[in-house]
Amino acid sequence: MTIKNDIRNILQNALNIAIEKELLPNVEYSDIKIEYPKDQSFGDYSTPFALETAKILKRSPMETAEILKNCIGENKIIDSISIAKPGFINIVISNSLCCETIKTIHKQGEMYGRTVSQNPKKILLEFVSANPTGPMNIVSARAAALGDSLANILEAAGNVVEREFYVNDFGNQVDLLGKSVLARVSELKGEEVNFPEDGYHGEYIKDIAGSIVDTSFQEYSGISSQEDRITFCSEYAVKYNVSGQKKDLQDFRVEFTRWFHEKTLHDSNDVLDAYHELEKTENIFEEDKKKFFTSIKYGDDKDRVVIREDGRPTYLLADIAYHRDKIKRKYDKIFNIWGPDHHGYIARLSGAMQALGYPKEDFKVLIAQQVNLVMQGEAVKMSKRLGKFSTMRELIEDVGVDVARYFFVMRSMESHLDFDLELAKRQSSENPVFYLQYAHARICSVFKEADKRGFKFSIENLDEDILSKTLNSLEAQSLVKLLIKYPEEIVDAADALEPHRLPTYLMRLAQAYHKFYTEHRIITEDETITSTNLALCIAVRITIKNGLKLLGVSSPESM
Repeated sequence: MTIKNDIRNILQNALNIAIEKELLPNVEYSDIKIEYPKDQSFGDYSTPFALETAKILKRSPMETAEILKNCIGENKIIDSISIAKPGFINIVISNSLCCETIKTIHKQGEMYGRTVSQNPKKILLEFVSANPTGPMNIVSARAAALGDSLANILEAAGNVVEREFYVNDFGNQVDLLGKSVLARVSELKGEEVNFPEDGYHGEYIKDIAGSIVDTSFQEYSGISSQEDRITFCSEYAVKYNVSGQKKDLQDFRVEFTRWFHEKTLHDSNDVLDAYHELEKTENIFEEDKKKFFTSIKYGDDKDRVVIREDGRPTYLLADIAYHRDKIKRKYDKIFNIWGPDHHGYIARLSGAMQALGYPKEDFKVLIAQQVNLVMQGEAVKMSKRLGKFSTMRELIEDVGVDVARYFFVMRSMESHLDFDLELAKRQSSENPVFYLQYAHARICSVFKEADKRGFKFSIENLDEDILSKTLNSLEAQSLVKLLIKYPEEIVDAADALEPHRLPTYLMRLAQAYHKFYTEHRIITEDETITSTNLALCIAVRITIKNGLKLLGVSSPESM
């Protein structure tokens, strides 16, 4: 439970008392929302409940707010309650809660902010799913950072999360990959070839061809037909590229529960099985010798072809079969992170999920918007086919994993991202990663200095009265109240599926700490004040480290 939930329960109890005393009518009320006031001078938490019920109750929100305020009894969480026009109830939390939070953080350590659920939701999160036609570029790198961070946040909020990568190893693109590799193998053997007009031109195609010549040329030479050689080259290339993708992702600190291959759906007839199941639900019709899925019925702008005139399934049908497989695995929630050019695809797949019996509200597609890699003020153009692109591997080697992961997550995934390489490599407070890691390292240096001076710190020696008396500066209070909100930020980010909320919070926490450090001497001649300062420093260090870990970013002890 979070303090936000505790306050919600307190207000709900106050509403029940008001109804019981007939101060408010017994009607169906909306949920009580708990928010953070935009102006901190109003308090730590706020609710617009009185405003939102004005039409139902047909009375002044100020009057409703006053009734609720008077029905809130004394408790150790709330210090004071005020009412602000036009009807907000503002709450200031107690100093005893601030002191208790510091001790809680010390006690829970790396578990602080994590929810332990008795009935966790089982969630499948599919992300990245880059085509196996070449190395992953920075668009895939952003999806990897966003997906893994979101999975970590969902787990911290008490869910069980499986991470999945879908390998599109079937269809025209794979065939074209095989033709491209075959052409490069022939070139290496001194043969004249006509390179496929729409082939893949990147240097990595030559690397794959070279690998075939070096390790598998005897097997290759034993294949007589051109078609079989194309198949051999395409399968070899997919295996080669997927192996490289796995290595890049591991180095990017991203591990998947499962790598699901599209080819297995075709080999097992699952694609046609999905078609027949849709047929049974009366969601298939024929027109001009094509078979259509009735996606208009589910909010799409037109019905979609799933079987072509020649009997071949479309890409949509394969995707439906894949998601049918997900449904069969019994997940409570199924989430996908897709690239920026997939908006129009959401309605048809969501419709298919509903047609197959999966609840609409339990399937969600998130769109990770475009990334522009900015070098000296200019965006780098990317094209796998032309061989002009910046790979995930190059980015990791250039700026490091910490910076890359943080930069990709610090903006909403719905926002376009300009990845500034110059800023990413800057070792100064302008770089948000450096700024955050420096806060953690600064706290570590404080404790090294305390050790040098022979100061032995123990949280057990600080009781609530001592903390309450010494934890009284504006900077310290602001810092503690931010620490209290950390578990709430995790829950809110998980509920909204918005991982960028966490780096935003961590930046505010680091700013608050740097201000506290600037305004106050941490180690003083007064043992009690020093102990209180160090207790607060440890709580901040734990929280920053926990938050950065969820983002896949390290917490260095010195910089």
